[in-house]
Amino acid sequence: MFKRVFGKAKQEANPLPTIHKLNDTLEMLEKKEKVLVKKAAQEVEKAKQFTQAKNRNAAIKCLKRKRLYEQQIEQLGNFQLRIHDQMIMLEGANATTETVDALRSGTAVMKAMNKATKIDDLEKTMDEINDQTESMKQIQDALSAPIGAAADFDEDELEAELEELEGAELEEELLQPATSAPAAPVYVNPEAGRQPARPAPQRNNREEDELAALQAEMAL
Repeated sequence: MFKRVFGKAKQEANPLPTIHKLNDTLEMLEKKEKVLVKKAAQEVEKAKQFTQAKNRNAAIKCLKRKRLYEQQIEQLGNFQLRIHDQMIMLEGANATTETVDALRSGTAVMKAMNKATKIDDLEKTMDEINDQTESMKQIQDALSAPIGAAADFDEDELEAELEELEGAELEEELLQPATSAPAAPVYVNPEAGRQPARPAPQRNNREEDELAALQAEMAL
């Protein structure tokens, strides 16, 4: 007996079968309601026929049956409303239960992940990464270091030699204008090319002399 009771309680803990059953009951009540509505309409038609036949007693009986059908229709409507309310409550409770189960599952997974990833293991992993990075850096430095004859070169001596070359080049640049002054660029006036044509003024003077001589002859 206890097993049946507990087993039934465990079965009712799942709302889905109950929701399906309520839905089936709701469909059944809707079908019955349609049948009763049809019967009530038929009684009204019968009452009209008996009224035309002047049979009042039969017409009243039809109206009474119609009233009974209407009462049953109203009762079925109340049943449907109650079932709708219960279905809405169960669906809401089911959504709540599924949400809680999902949150519990997420929490359990998170706990398992945190348990698998310990802070000590994380620190150890980070130390190993730093060690590997430092080792790789040392390897790269060793590979980039000069070997053979290049390893014997003194960097300070090379720097001093480079400074001497730079100083000599600067001194040569400073002395260059004094030793190569004739090579300095000379500005040439575009009008300077016409200077060889100076005999022209002599032509003008000759013309003036001829003109003066001509005027003297005319005066005579």
